[in-house]
Amino acid sequence: MLIHEIIFMIITTILRLRTSHANSTNETINNASMFPAILVFGDSTIDTGNNNYINTIIRANFPPYGCNFPGRNATGRFSNGKLIPDFIASLMGIKDTVPPFLDPHLSDSDILTGVCFASAGSGYDNYTDLATLSLSVAKQADMLRSYLARLNRIAGEEKAATILSEALVIVSSGTNDFDINLYDTPSPRVKLGVNGYQNFILSGVKNFVQELYDIGCRKIMVLGLPPIGCLPIQMTMDRQKQSERRCIDKQNSDSKRYNKKLKKSLTVIQSNLSGSVIFYADIYGAILDMATNPQRYGIKETTRGCCGTGEMELSYLCNPLTPTCPDPNHFLFWDDIHPTQLAYLVVSLSLVDQIIHVLH
Repeated sequence: MLIHEIIFMIITTILRLRTSHANSTNETINNASMFPAILVFGDSTIDTGNNNYINTIIRANFPPYGCNFPGRNATGRFSNGKLIPDFIASLMGIKDTVPPFLDPHLSDSDILTGVCFASAGSGYDNYTDLATLSLSVAKQADMLRSYLARLNRIAGEEKAATILSEALVIVSSGTNDFDINLYDTPSPRVKLGVNGYQNFILSGVKNFVQELYDIGCRKIMVLGLPPIGCLPIQMTMDRQKQSERRCIDKQNSDSKRYNKKLKKSLTVIQSNLSGSVIFYADIYGAILDMATNPQRYGIKETTRGCCGTGEMELSYLCNPLTPTCPDPNHFLFWDDIHPTQLAYLVVSLSLVDQIIHVLH
């Protein structure tokens, strides 16, 4: 067993013990957990496979994706293994992995303990969804309504309403919006400028959170942006020389400013929605620390992905014929956008701390 695998197992065990939550069974709602279910909305960083079932080229249901997932299965997750929702669901004692809602084989147990509605390539901006043919947040909200209808049939309306109101809701989106419409490709949104576009996206966040609340969600964690300037794709688009690849300070500053606005906005939103706990969760700090202090995590490469050259491989460009690095745990990123499973575990550790701080 590799040293990184041993570390991975130790960290996971420590987190399980620290949160003091038992695993849920396959047949019943786990009353030992802080949450009866987990519901997930957003983009590829948390899409556990919905894009497998829609007409889009933004997919990851083929090797080498999933090479470190249980069973070495390429499930549609954009990484070499598990994603943030999987880790959080496991660490919070809900379930081991979070299935995509569009999976035609969902069991009643899956419905009772929560599913993922996220879609790789999506954003708060309709232009983003048009560019990627992904499921917009509006469509994801419609999927939640369909989920609730099935949950009502399984548990009864009263119990279903309780599950929905007590579920941990994770929303993670926005990176695609800024990459596609502001930084990398021509878009009408450019005329808004960085500040104007941030405010435009924040209005989308407000509308989406309001919709989730109206459907019955009450405990909503909204993730901020990562340090976008540290994504390998951004360094490539910036035409950086191979020997001089580094995070783009301006884009990171934009991300920090947006996150500050988001945190303030969510406080206002919660104050207007009675009975809600709506809070900002930081992922910027954990990812930036891995990018700037990689030795703390055993990471050796932070500016390229593990798949191929690591500079431009994504989705079908990262395929069974693409060579990969010997050990993904030495890399911060798996492809040119998405972190490795190890990096997602580190981020999840931080998020669990934030959840417990706010909701325990």
